[in-house]
Amino acid sequence: MAILVRRLFKIALFIGLFLLSVRYVHTYPWPMPESQALRWLSIANGFGLHDPDDVYIPVMVAIELIVAVVVYMAIMRLWRHYRTKQ
Repeated sequence: MAILVRRLFKIALFIGLFLLSVRYVHTYPWPMPESQALRWLSIANGFGLHDPDDVYIPVMVAIELIVAVVVYMAIMRLWRHYRTKQ
């Protein structure tokens, strides 16, 4: 039972970290400047897409996922370090 609770806590922690990264990790000011929008459009056209959101959204989700994984790994290492000190 304790193993299940630990696993559920870790899953909830990761989901919470991912949601926090979605909320607070941004690569652009709002509203996006025209120069940056044109860059996203040129990248999308390079992939043969007509809408820059087809490139922007997956890139942002990947960045947010990477941030959540790095913070999760840091928290787990700090927790292990704390537990071994006790």
